[in-house]
Amino acid sequence: MKKLSVLFAAIMMFTAVGVAKAQKVASMDYEAVLAIMPDTKKMTTDLDTFSKTKGDELNKQAEAFQKEVQQYQADAAKLTEAQRQAKETDLQKKQQNLQQLQATAQNDLAQRRDNAVKPIIEKLNKAVEKVAKASGYDFIIDSSALIYKGGPDATPAVKKELGL
Repeated sequence: MKKLSVLFAAIMMFTAVGVAKAQKVASMDYEAVLAIMPDTKKMTTDLDTFSKTKGDELNKQAEAFQKEVQQYQADAAKLTEAQRQAKETDLQKKQQNLQQLQATAQNDLAQRRDNAVKPIIEKLNKAVEKVAKASGYDFIIDSSALIYKGGPDATPAVKKELGL
């Protein structure tokens, strides 16, 4: 029994030593680094250009649709009931097509954003990992999620790794 308690005490001592190992933790401003990366700025410019182009195309089509609606409203009294119903059906289809084009444009923009941001995030994460390994950090935590920050800041080291 005495051997068992000595063995148990030795196991507990080794476990306590392993748990007591201090872990190095640093913080960084992830969003700030992401925002100043040239890749992010280029992506934003490209997405803005794409969005403006699609928006201009949709606006032209919307203006053409509005003119057609106004023309119909002006000529509605002159049309027969069958002609009015046919024109209204045509206008409803055009309105649905316009709404579908808007939804497609929004989906295209979201997909482009997702495809463009993925390699940028991967590049930043690799830099963070490299800095963590080089500096011996066990964890690098985003500083925007911290209530109190008293440890080292890895932001300058990550910026340096990225060449910023």
